[in-house]
Amino acid sequence: MTTEALARAESLIATIPDFPDPGILFRDISPLLADAAAMRAVVDAVIRPFADEFDVVAGVEARGFLLAGAVAVAAGVGMAPIRKAGKLPRPAASVDYALEYGTAAIEMSGDLAPGTRVLLVDDILATGGTLRAGQQLLAELGLVLAGTAVIMELGGLGGQAACGPVHSVFRV
Repeated sequence: MTTEALARAESLIATIPDFPDPGILFRDISPLLADAAAMRAVVDAVIRPFADEFDVVAGVEARGFLLAGAVAVAAGVGMAPIRKAGKLPRPAASVDYALEYGTAAIEMSGDLAPGTRVLLVDDILATGGTLRAGQQLLAELGLVLAGTAVIMELGGLGGQAACGPVHSVFRV
């Protein structure tokens, strides 16, 4: 993987103003996901700091699933989904977390043995609430957090303080 490949991958992330609400700059990773070379560069960059330190990749719904699946295949390990409340048929644990206006919950099944080393991934780190909840969920299930990684970190929103350290491939 080269610096040029990562620069090209980053250039594919689209910024959509006023979505989903006025004043929000939404970072759309869909064009990056659609490009095999760009996706491979990002997946390799996610894995590099944690190589051989994790047994499973956990991805947070929904775009984190896309990254987690690709990272798991590239690393030769399994993938475990972290879902919004009410989406799993056999949730073993649930964690509530604060949103800007209210709360939400995420859940995970109990399919992984306690002590399993898990790399937690998502697409974007903003305030860190969702990833922090994911970290708490892993701990509640007796899983070992091998690391936390995202494609892009939005600076100035406190995400690293909330759930750091987080490995970010790109920062804006």
